[in-house]
Amino acid sequence: MNICVFGTTLQAGVIAGLFAEYGHQVYWCPQIATENQTSVHYQDENLNQLIHKQIKNHSLQLVSLKAINLQSDVFVFSFNPSEFDQAIALAEELKGRPIIHPKLMINGSTFGLEGTEKLKQILVTDHWAYLPDTIQEGNAIQSFMDLKQILVGVDKEGTQKEIQELLRPFFQLKQQYLFMPFLDAEFTKLSISGMLATRISYMNDMAQVAEKLNIDIQNVKQGLAADSRIGATYLSPGVGFGGENFSHDILTLTGTVAGSGIKSQLLDQVWNINEQQKEILFRKFWNYYQGQLTGKVVAIWGASFKENTSSIDNSPIHTMLAALWAQGVIVKLHDPQALERISALYGERSDLILCNNQYQAVEQAHALCILTAWKQYWSPDYSQLLQKMAHPLILDGRNILDPDFVKVQGFAYQGVGRV
Repeated sequence: MNICVFGTTLQAGVIAGLFAEYGHQVYWCPQIATENQTSVHYQDENLNQLIHKQIKNHSLQLVSLKAINLQSDVFVFSFNPSEFDQAIALAEELKGRPIIHPKLMINGSTFGLEGTEKLKQILVTDHWAYLPDTIQEGNAIQSFMDLKQILVGVDKEGTQKEIQELLRPFFQLKQQYLFMPFLDAEFTKLSISGMLATRISYMNDMAQVAEKLNIDIQNVKQGLAADSRIGATYLSPGVGFGGENFSHDILTLTGTVAGSGIKSQLLDQVWNINEQQKEILFRKFWNYYQGQLTGKVVAIWGASFKENTSSIDNSPIHTMLAALWAQGVIVKLHDPQALERISALYGERSDLILCNNQYQAVEQAHALCILTAWKQYWSPDYSQLLQKMAHPLILDGRNILDPDFVKVQGFAYQGVGRV
């Protein structure tokens, strides 16, 4: 098939790369307002390699909106939550083009409820499907390939067969497809995010209780994971979740429930617990120094909302920086990928020192705070930390270090729910 893909999301990159690899001719328009499209770069190197390989093979072409193949069989919309106006403008543009309808139109954007229906109202003669964006940052290709069952919203039975043929290289069994109406599928996608967020906030809530009772939350986590009814995913306590799409889903779900006239105390609590959790390392730092923080230096390892991404959308780093700066603390920050975005957002400040080396960040620091579980932070050089830090305090917001071992090295250590 000839396929047109629009957008710069990870999902857009995965779909463009994989569909090209599996025999389709793909025309990719990342920026619909840009004439000369250049290769899109992601932090996921496996995805970059796939895209570059398919471009080199000429099975994937980067094109402008004016140069798209109007005879394509499939058009994929894959935009971020803030790009709804772009999606509408694109639909209007396609409506005015000399395209022979019907075509298979796929909305893979994270717009919340009725996003697909609003697009369909513009291109009413086409066959529409909603394909939820389940791509995980840092594991983009495999997060799509490893799906055991794929959720798809469709407008009619005939669309199901078109989707099955399109996705056949990846999902070959009929029972792998879960078809339902647009609205049901969109609400299901939001509900999945809500459930995952609930698990995270529940564990963060339990971690605070565990600390008070001198219980190690890691033991509790292992016990919960061993129960087949619960499983191990999204049970790690820490400094809270972030990310543009995930946070958008939770807020959209909360707003949807509230708009229905039903008051959901659970969803409100899930969000509130998460936002409070972003302050937990600051509270530990405050308590350790009994509020005497002016002039202190804090090293922070990690700014992105999770490892293997440069995204700082809704990351705990923002709450942490605001709290520390309000107390006159100087922050020395290291992150393998996100420093550019931090610099662009906060600019030059005397109380923010961006460090390209993680050990440069700890020089004369009164505490080291770990906010992101990057692999290079898991086994630090403790002798170097002791030598460089003004005071040996480690606040581990992702529970990636072993408390007993760290303490034996001569550090004061506090994790989240650890003893």
